Amino acid sequence: MGGDHGPSVTIPAALAFLKREPEAELILVGPEEQVRAELKKHHAAAHPRLSVKHASEVVAMDDPVEVALRRKKDSSMRVAIELVKDGSAAVCVSAGNTGALMAISRYVLKTMPGVDRPAISSILPNQKGGPTYMLDLGANVDCEPHHLHQFAIMGAVLFEAMEHRRPSIGLLNVGTEEIKGTETIKATAALLREDHARGVLNFHGNVEGNDIFKGTVDVVVCDGFVGNVTLKAIEGLSRFVKQTLLETTLSKLGALLARKSLKKLNPESYNGAGLLGLRGLVFKSHGGANAFAYEWALRRAFEAAKYNVQEQLATLIAEMLPAAPASAPVTASAAEAPGSTIKQG
Repeated sequence: MGGDHGPSVTIPAALAFLKREPEAELILVGPEEQVRAELKKHHAAAHPRLSVKHASEVVAMDDPVEVALRRKKDSSMRVAIELVKDGSAAVCVSAGNTGALMAISRYVLKTMPGVDRPAISSILPNQKGGPTYMLDLGANVDCEPHHLHQFAIMGAVLFEAMEHRRPSIGLLNVGTEEIKGTETIKATAALLREDHARGVLNFHGNVEGNDIFKGTVDVVVCDGFVGNVTLKAIEGLSRFVKQTLLETTLSKLGALLARKSLKKLNPESYNGAGLLGLRGLVFKSHGGANAFAYEWALRRAFEAAKYNVQEQLATLIAEMLPAAPASAPVTASAAEAPGSTIKQG
């Protein structure tokens, strides 16, 4: 029910995903009558690997987080997350509001031992032909060094679980020199250098914005303010380039010839961000995602369940994370609405 489009996008995406993944089952969460009506439009009312879980409420795009969390206790977003908690689903996927999704996920699932704040992690393409994982992308605007330290560890664990190799870690900064950056960045770098010396993490050092697409490191760590601004700027640039290439006949011809390479710049192919540090898997789709992009979010979530990312995160985080200082309140983004859950077959 979430995002800018709701079932008109999420249900076609779900059906396309099921064609691709014969082992998967989906639970569609929302007002049952509305969900079934949309399924009927696509001739999928009796799909054997689809079920519907009724939820009487929906988190609106302009609902404050406190309304989503405290008043709408039967929202589709909350019901979907409850399915993960009770083991009915392996992972929840939502195109709903990031702030509401993070708050409800944290309240229902709780954080892993040693994790002070969950973080949002997604992937970007790089020149080496592989993925660059980046976090935090908007869940935590104001971070202390121990928060960024935890993000680095969680990002490293996720990368190793999904890509099956040990990653290099970079700390996003205004320069690569150790003397550059805020006091928070300098203190975080000191913690990561200690981990590198102990062999816990492979810390490359400070990296700059251009290193994200160079593939200088496998995991880029930053606070949620910087990460979200960076991500939105990248998405905007990608769409600007696409629009510019369609302005004249000659540029259209060039775009046609370069279409294979230009696919790497399509942000829709990189939709789906994991909320790391929770006692259950939750993935966030972009609120404005079309069916193609939402299908990608479902695919990433399914892969995380398939590779037992949650179990690996729980085990390795318990081994690697130092005890966190007293937790501070989370600053999260503003509110949208709910999604769907994946049940691994």
